[in-house]
Amino acid sequence: MIKVVVAGAAGRMGCRLVSLVRDSTALMLAGALEGKDHPALGEDAGEFAGSGHAGIPITADLSALMERGEVVVDFSSPEATLDHMRTVVRSRRAAVIGTTGLSIGQLDELKTLAQHIPCVFSPNMSVGINLLYKVIGEMAKTLGDDYDIEVIEAHHRLKKDAPSGTALKIAEVLARSVNRDLNQVGVYARKGLIGERIKGEIGIQTIRAGDIVGDHTILFGGMGERIEVTHRASSRDTFARGALRAARWVVRQPPGLYDMMDVLSLR
Repeated sequence: MIKVVVAGAAGRMGCRLVSLVRDSTALMLAGALEGKDHPALGEDAGEFAGSGHAGIPITADLSALMERGEVVVDFSSPEATLDHMRTVVRSRRAAVIGTTGLSIGQLDELKTLAQHIPCVFSPNMSVGINLLYKVIGEMAKTLGDDYDIEVIEAHHRLKKDAPSGTALKIAEVLARSVNRDLNQVGVYARKGLIGERIKGEIGIQTIRAGDIVGDHTILFGGMGERIEVTHRASSRDTFARGALRAARWVVRQPPGLYDMMDVLSLR
């Protein structure tokens, strides 16, 4: 059985990861990690997640957990994730990173660290979303410049970053497919007398409300028709299951940075 350490174990995603690892016949919970000042430190990870006693206390010492863990699955914060990655690299273990909101500098450091270990990094671990990346790229190429492109994402009120990492990845896939630079054509807000839509721009719009797990819609608008492709996540389990699928895959890979497209053989 693959020994998994869950980082951010007391968070919404962390609790689901703990529970699903415990339900798995291929994975074993080897450790549960939280920040050094987190109120859940010392709690039993299984009990905190609502899945019963696991005999694994939530701790802030990743180095100690690396003695028995093979792969770290991390849905925490950008700063914490990079700190965890440095420890994982020193221990020569594998990592699956689902943390979003990383800055350009943080992404650069993550890519550098991932050269030394097997690491899957994806802003969205959903199998459906990663299939969608492939499909919409082909759609954008076929529809071409005559169709306007908009990306609309909706998440719960507690989400800290905007737009979502998934929406940004969608926009990047679309921009690349039609040979555009997202930094030049991305439009993230509209207000006032903005004039006609500029040809070639890609709109990325954000909704934050209630307990929405995650909705993403890609709209291709032409003259006389429009096409909408929507993915709706109804449970965080879809992301957790994808991450654990990645964990089973990545421990068999050589060092390098991978994403869910690699895990699912969608390249």
